[in-house]
Amino acid sequence: MKIYFITACAMLMLFNIMSSQSVKNIDEIAPFSEGLAAVRQGDQWGFINEEGTMVINFRNDIYWNKDADTSKDDISGVRWPMFNEGRCLITKNVEEDVPVFGFIDTKGNVVIEPELLNVYPFKDGYTTAVLFEKAMKGKNEFNLNIYEFKFHDVMLDTSGEIIEFFNRRYNIQMTKKRYQRPTIGVKRLSDGLVAVHTQDQGWELRNITLNK
Repeated sequence: MKIYFITACAMLMLFNIMSSQSVKNIDEIAPFSEGLAAVRQGDQWGFINEEGTMVINFRNDIYWNKDADTSKDDISGVRWPMFNEGRCLITKNVEEDVPVFGFIDTKGNVVIEPELLNVYPFKDGYTTAVLFEKAMKGKNEFNLNIYEFKFHDVMLDTSGEIIEFFNRRYNIQMTKKRYQRPTIGVKRLSDGLVAVHTQDQGWELRNITLNK
């Protein structure tokens, strides 16, 4: 019993020491949002809580842009990694280094796989974005895979479920030299109202039904 007590005390002391260890070699600290702040080491970001404890370890897929235009609401305006409605942006490159975006939750789990070319911040559980899909069509005479790229303006919730598809998008070039990040063609104006942009008719108001 005495040995057990001593062992338990030692483990408790070790836990306290480990819990109180400071995070070192930090290059940048982002503002707190929803109780978490991003901290950077080189090109990797992790997250600490308000006690300074590391809650999401450093990783290289967290999105940030030191040259962001913070006057913009879409991807272009994201200066620091920050949580919004429990979601933080991650990114990866597809095709010829074209970036696509997804989201992690506050535990670091990927909840929305990177497949968005542009996206607004979540508001009241929803956002709008440009979705990128890559579908295999078959093989050519050289037995190489042939793919078709599809793009849509969509509305999705924080789980990644697509609530509604809007316009099919065209003329998005998925090559590094010709790629330009597309603007988002759907703006949510209120719970039941969105503005949808069409190339020929400009902005059009549409009523939608959201399940709360």
